[in-house]
Amino acid sequence: MHTYPDTPKIQALIDATARVMIITDQKGTVTLLSKLAQEKLNISPGNSLKTELPDCWFPILSILRGTQKSRELPLQIFDQEYLVNINPIMENGDIIGAACIMVDSVQLDTMAQGLPSFQTLLRQLDTIIDSSSDGLFVCDANANVIRMNPASEKIHNLPAAEIVGRNMRELIETGFIDRSAALDASIHKKRISLLQNKNGHKLISIATPVFGEQGELIRIVVSERDITEIDNLQHELEKQQALKDSLRDQMLAMQQVELDSQPIIARSPAMIRALHQSIKVAKATSSVLLLGESGVGKGLIADLIHKKSQRADQPLIKINCGAIPESLIEAELFGYEKGAFTGAQASGKPGHFELADGGTLFLDEIAELPLPSQVKLLRFLEDGQITRLGDTKERTVDVRIIAATHQDLSEMVTRGKFRLDLYYRLNVIPIQIPSVRERPDCVLPLIRHYIDKFSTQSETQKRLTRAALDALASYSYPGNVRELMNICERLVVMSDTDLIDLPDLPSQITFNSQGNEFPAHHIPPGVSLQEALDLMEKKLLAEALRQYKNQTKIAAALNVNQSTIARKLKKHHLT
Repeated sequence: MHTYPDTPKIQALIDATARVMIITDQKGTVTLLSKLAQEKLNISPGNSLKTELPDCWFPILSILRGTQKSRELPLQIFDQEYLVNINPIMENGDIIGAACIMVDSVQLDTMAQGLPSFQTLLRQLDTIIDSSSDGLFVCDANANVIRMNPASEKIHNLPAAEIVGRNMRELIETGFIDRSAALDASIHKKRISLLQNKNGHKLISIATPVFGEQGELIRIVVSERDITEIDNLQHELEKQQALKDSLRDQMLAMQQVELDSQPIIARSPAMIRALHQSIKVAKATSSVLLLGESGVGKGLIADLIHKKSQRADQPLIKINCGAIPESLIEAELFGYEKGAFTGAQASGKPGHFELADGGTLFLDEIAELPLPSQVKLLRFLEDGQITRLGDTKERTVDVRIIAATHQDLSEMVTRGKFRLDLYYRLNVIPIQIPSVRERPDCVLPLIRHYIDKFSTQSETQKRLTRAALDALASYSYPGNVRELMNICERLVVMSDTDLIDLPDLPSQITFNSQGNEFPAHHIPPGVSLQEALDLMEKKLLAEALRQYKNQTKIAAALNVNQSTIARKLKKHHLT
């Protein structure tokens, strides 16, 4: 066994450290150790760690063999946890032994608690536990309560001082609770959820076990909530009309998407679905085809898709294919060179495709695009290139296409009015925008929005009576949102008082409010026979359009020519 000079002095130094310290020779024999080590580990100089402390010997062996320069690891010795630090003892470059210093878990806790960072962490943890609106219990592994937050004190109407330190078994016996999730969790060592009864109240308790590094159970955290109080609160919320209105406004704010120009209001499932589809497709680069009747807001959806896309910082160029003469549409879309046609600018002109380079081109009323222009559009969709009128040079542009129409393109393909290959190219991602009659939950919010909007613009404070609001809400709006918006603007501008009532409404709305049809025994005053016939004709055509979708089927159903249907639909602004 190796001996050291001045052993008494070294022994004094070791004892002065007030630590569990062991010094061994190269064979693992204890040569020196502190008094604290003798007391706690019951070993003496001359003992072999191989036999006395085998768990400690094996990590020391790796140091003595030189395979590791030092080690620090946790060890369980005689039911006590230690943090063990092992270092070699060198003499003339050779390892002659090892020094092992052990700090028990109590000392570690004391040291850690003295650190400012640890104290800050404790304060933060206390704040989190005490500010929780849910009741929280913290128990040890044996279901003894070691912490109870103020929310639990309120739930049980008892101070924490009367509960902390007591075991859950005892609390069940005294009637404090009828069952304990913490006790079940300590036994089964898994998460437990219970429904408890407490003085006529229903409590949900969830006990979550917390395990140490060795897999042993060290804590149980129990959260509890008084669901009786939640039920009472829900009933109270239902009684407060003002709060209900506030909640509806919050729901509307979540569902509608704010645009630069105006919001899209969506409460009906069909409109919410269209918005969700639009936001989802915005992140892609695919072409989009917006389908829906005139006035449903296809332009707003195009704005939304562009704004939510990666092209939002680039231009959004809009063109109505039905508003430009057929002879000029190709020049407007693709541009032209000098002398391309009579009246062309001497310097030539870039088309909408070039203006939208890097951004989005919205082609509204795509069904009105002439067949020659359809060919050029198809070519762009295939290779991303365009050619100006009067030019032979191809230009590559990066443009995303959003097209829109209220017509049945598949029927137009059948009639030879629209190219089949272009239809397939555009119809990559179709989105159906519902009409106003298909989104009844949106009507009242739309009315309120536009009444408020136009009142603000005209610096007035107009509002609707309940009768006027009901009549407006029951109207079918064959012209969709565009018609609704125009009616609201007319009411704000033309009403004589701040209160808009039934007499202020257009005649077609007041008629519809009478059970959606003319009473057989009564003709409203001031209405001519022709006005009544026109209104009924418009209502019949709107219903037929909703049911049959295209003019040919409508004509067959009503036993008239298709040209007659086309003329009357145009007359009543239903196309």
